[in-house]
Amino acid sequence: MTVLVMIPTYNERDNLEWIVGRVRAAQPAAHVLVVDDSSPDGTGEIADAIAAADDQVHVLHRRGKDGLGRAYIEAMHWGVANGYEILVELDADGSHQPEQLGRLLAKAQPADGTEPVDLVLGSRWVPGGAVENWPAYRRLISRTGSAYARWVLRLPVRDVTGGYRAFRASALEKLALDDVESHGYAFQVDMLNRAVRAGVSVVEVPITFVERERGKSKMSLGIVAEAMLRVTLWGLRGRR
Repeated sequence: MTVLVMIPTYNERDNLEWIVGRVRAAQPAAHVLVVDDSSPDGTGEIADAIAAADDQVHVLHRRGKDGLGRAYIEAMHWGVANGYEILVELDADGSHQPEQLGRLLAKAQPADGTEPVDLVLGSRWVPGGAVENWPAYRRLISRTGSAYARWVLRLPVRDVTGGYRAFRASALEKLALDDVESHGYAFQVDMLNRAVRAGVSVVEVPITFVERERGKSKMSLGIVAEAMLRVTLWGLRGRR
């Protein structure tokens, strides 16, 4: 079973070599695809150097900062076209621990002969899940956002906005990736909503989310507000 770990980057030079190294150590058979949005800090050049030394690391260079969703969509197209069977979303900042990737893969590619799951979510808000080093207001925003999106869109999962996910390529082919409407924070909700509506199997596994130690988060209240507006519009459309 071939696994591709997709890592979108923008100004992550302090984290990239560190996070790619952790992925390669945790899952030696997996390949890594760095998707860089022309980072002005030289992240793309670091990615090229890593790839030159490791034939299981690949790089996509994009023209500019164009949103998390568009980076992932391009990476997904690339992964499916190159024959990968499981495609994993992973943040570059270390908040998603590569050492826990095995939990997701155990459901997406079970070794015990059970039916593989189409979409596995690394969840902060199921029993066994946790968040480290977040202030109370960040926890409140995340929990409230997930609860609101879950209620409006009638989604049967606890962590609607999480970004640590493993898709089977066969499931992605059902989701009409080029029609995905959102490309920022709401992208994760959009993809999950599409997956549920398409009837693909979804399961959550507990993870520990760790706040980044280096670099600056791209999250803001404005981004969250925009996402919640989109969720509201999707919910109204669905109820009509």
